[in-house]
Amino acid sequence: MHDFLTFKIFITPTLLILFYYIGAFLMPLLSWKFIKSIEKYSTLKVSQLLLTKYFRISLGLFLTLLCIETCWRMLFEFMIAYFNMHDALVHMKQI
Repeated sequence: MHDFLTFKIFITPTLLILFYYIGAFLMPLLSWKFIKSIEKYSTLKVSQLLLTKYFRISLGLFLTLLCIETCWRMLFEFMIAYFNMHDALVHMKQI
């Protein structure tokens, strides 16, 4: 408990993994909701949307989502690697 209170142990790596999965699941849901809101305000049916600009917009949003998910993953990998480097340096200092 003393190590936790003096910040010798970090809880952040565990929380980072939790927040990564929360964000990874929320981003597609929010994107899907956004696409559905576009369709709601459209006067076209879904079959007609496949031939219109809305299909291209939906495809663009899907590709953007893939890019965002990749960047989200890389961001969290970087932060976890940072904490792993910190742990390795602390371990080297103790030797």
